[in-house]
Amino acid sequence: MKWMGVNELRKLYLDFFKSKDHLCIKSFPLVPRNDNSLLLINAGMAPLKPYFTGQEEPPKRRMADCQKCIRTGDIENVGKTARHGTFFEMLGNWSFGDYFKEEAISWAWEFCIDVLKLPVERLFVSVYEDDDEAEKIWHEKIGLPMDKIFRMGKEDNFWEAGIDGPCGPCSEIYFDRGEEYGCGKPDCTVGCDCDRYMEFWNLVFTQFERHEDGTYTPLEQKNIDTGMGLERLAAMMQNVDSIFDVDTIKAIRDHVCEIAGCKYGESHKKDVSIRVITDHIRSVTFMASDGILPSNEGRGYVMRRLLRRAVRHGKLLGINGLFLKDIVKTVVDNSKVEYTELEEKYDYIVKLLTTEEENFNKTIDRGMKILDDYINEMQKNGETVLGGEACFKLSDTYGFPIDLTREILEEKGLKADEAGFEAAMNEQREKARVARGGSKYMGADETVFHQIDRDFHTEFVGYETLECDDEIAFIATDDELIENAGCSDDELYIVSSKTPFYAESGGQVGDIGTITTASGKCVVLDTQKAVAGKIAHKIKVVEGGISVGQKTHFAVDKKNRRAIMRNHSCAHLLQSALREVLGEHVHQAGQLVDSNRLRFDFSHFNAMTPDELIKVEMLVNKYIFDALDVTVKEMPIDEAKKLGAMALFGEKYGDTVRVVTMGDEQPVSIEFCGGTHVDNTAKIGLFKIVSESSVASGVRRIEAVTGSGVMAMLKEHIDMTKKAAQALKLGNPAELVKRCMALMGEIKTLEKERDSLQAEISNMKTKALFENAVDINGVKVVTAMFTNIRPDMLRKMGDEIKATQDDFVAVIAGVNGEKANLLVVAGKNAVAKGAHAGKIAGKTAELTGGRGGGRPDSAMAGVGDKFKIDEALDKVTDIVAEFVK
Repeated sequence: MKWMGVNELRKLYLDFFKSKDHLCIKSFPLVPRNDNSLLLINAGMAPLKPYFTGQEEPPKRRMADCQKCIRTGDIENVGKTARHGTFFEMLGNWSFGDYFKEEAISWAWEFCIDVLKLPVERLFVSVYEDDDEAEKIWHEKIGLPMDKIFRMGKEDNFWEAGIDGPCGPCSEIYFDRGEEYGCGKPDCTVGCDCDRYMEFWNLVFTQFERHEDGTYTPLEQKNIDTGMGLERLAAMMQNVDSIFDVDTIKAIRDHVCEIAGCKYGESHKKDVSIRVITDHIRSVTFMASDGILPSNEGRGYVMRRLLRRAVRHGKLLGINGLFLKDIVKTVVDNSKVEYTELEEKYDYIVKLLTTEEENFNKTIDRGMKILDDYINEMQKNGETVLGGEACFKLSDTYGFPIDLTREILEEKGLKADEAGFEAAMNEQREKARVARGGSKYMGADETVFHQIDRDFHTEFVGYETLECDDEIAFIATDDELIENAGCSDDELYIVSSKTPFYAESGGQVGDIGTITTASGKCVVLDTQKAVAGKIAHKIKVVEGGISVGQKTHFAVDKKNRRAIMRNHSCAHLLQSALREVLGEHVHQAGQLVDSNRLRFDFSHFNAMTPDELIKVEMLVNKYIFDALDVTVKEMPIDEAKKLGAMALFGEKYGDTVRVVTMGDEQPVSIEFCGGTHVDNTAKIGLFKIVSESSVASGVRRIEAVTGSGVMAMLKEHIDMTKKAAQALKLGNPAELVKRCMALMGEIKTLEKERDSLQAEISNMKTKALFENAVDINGVKVVTAMFTNIRPDMLRKMGDEIKATQDDFVAVIAGVNGEKANLLVVAGKNAVAKGAHAGKIAGKTAELTGGRGGGRPDSAMAGVGDKFKIDEALDKVTDIVAEFVK
């Protein structure tokens, strides 16, 4: 067979199905859309589910693609074997009610024989045991001998997902890799667990609908869904033993070896780490390119876990310092021919992964200290097993994988409670599963709008006009379609064939306004996109009544829309200014623009300085004052990319895109955008940043106002200044700063006098404490409670006691408003006799419902119920007696 590389095989496949009149599309992002059953896209058909169910109209009845996927179910086995991986590419060709079994089988065979030129004698197929039709096509049309066709049961050759949805029998194509890969058994054949007969292409004939009660009914629209793992196909064509030997992945593997200074294949232990890093760096690079950020939940948690496993195995290989950024370049270079977003987002990917790697290195050091504390406490108490909750905390909070915890404990002759760890881990998984919802096929509940004909669409005309006439096509409640509605407080929905109302998307909120008929008037509260190209107006009937079929006048609230347009256009200018001031790594990570403000989330890894904020604000206002023309054009996506148009992270675009350009000869902003905008930046008026804050690791947020919003903000600040001046009895607000500085000086003087007086009082109280001391086995025990005393004053009292006494334990409660604290100090002789301030503090605080602890000679604890302090202090002598023998 001819050796073929991964990129060559992908192109051959897509070109072949393009010749069969298929629409070949780019991969969907790894982030699922409108599907809460998945954290990440894990199969080629996953993003296409609406087309299979008929809920949405596909762009073409025949389609093909190469879909990037991530599966983490076997993450613990990645590295241990040469089979397992988390990231993979899935080749697929699809028919949505067009061709069926005969074409699917014929084209698959043609591709195998005529394009890949696979030896016929080494190919075998399987069919579902009851699928006579598929067997007949393979035997009579393709000419495959019956001894090469294997019937298999439901477990092997029937595809279904979840408790409902489309499903059907499948036919798989196998390749005989040769006797050297076999198990040696005389009955070894297709279906054997050994590596000889490799299944590489699965043809699914989706012809049934599975119902929740377990029954099946024939589908009106029969579909084809095929899947062929690209890496597995490449391993077969390149005659190598595993995906880690395939050209594009081997390049990454070799780079890891180069950095680690080792050779693949010489040490099983090192090979495990090499494979983990190789696989995981592919996954996190692609995840970052689709806008996924490391976090402690959801898909962000998956990303963080993969990245930290890679870093951890780098340390096991002896790699010092930051190394992921170097390998990212190899990942990008080997896959950018198909996934151009990798190269476009390269700087951002490197910055994101490097920041997370740096943070993990710091975190793992902190985790090591926590684990050392656990070990010391276990050894002191004679314990040999670290509890599952502690193991989980190390993993979840400090990024310590359980295998690392186990390894370190074993070095000390200790063990980890792995059953308890798994229980805690499963509890977290269950919470995540519940948060995502059930496992129904579509991964999202059906709405009332699914009852509307799939082919009915709403045309948006609101770019050109804010008013239009049409008729009411549908009226709906949350649960059902209705024919008419009268005046009430109930919120309903109207769907029409065209509308000037913008439906919320891309961070721009939905329009508000009115819908009027001859018999009634509705207020539009919101506008949203519904399923399959329908736009739903959320309304209240405020006058008369309305009916389906009535002629209707749609009118968008012009003032509200124009304010939204100013804020949306300014969001584009803001992104441009941020990239100018902070760097090219800045990309939009989310936004919300309404009539009152704009909220813009962007990728950046540090808080912005006051100077940077001023520069950005001034630059945006410069763009506004320059009165730049804003133009909107639809164009082919390749043409838009040549212009340098910026796309949203993780967004999938069609062949034609809408591009918004601000500026003529040298535009300051060119972006893909479906929103509404002013036609000249001067109409924005003014721009003012209100706040800058953190949203997540690597994501910052700016909130700002424009136009009349700036004027309102200025008025608010002026009114505030006037009120402050009046409060300070100033005739001229301009003297406000001078007066405030003088007041601060007076306050500092008074604070010094107060602290001096409190120190004297504290000294007097400290001396008086020991007048009523109780002797416990040669140690003086004193207790006291003071009100209106801050924690820092409590500590000073403790320092004074320790400076003058040796044979004592003092337990002092301090109440300051609603909060109360306990201070426990013990002299050096008392400590020598067994006193432990930290444990005494913990036991005493526990009596109030609080907790705390600390060193043997000094500790602080929080009080739960301050009214239980007296009761707790009465027990102090008994508590001290437990320690002082």
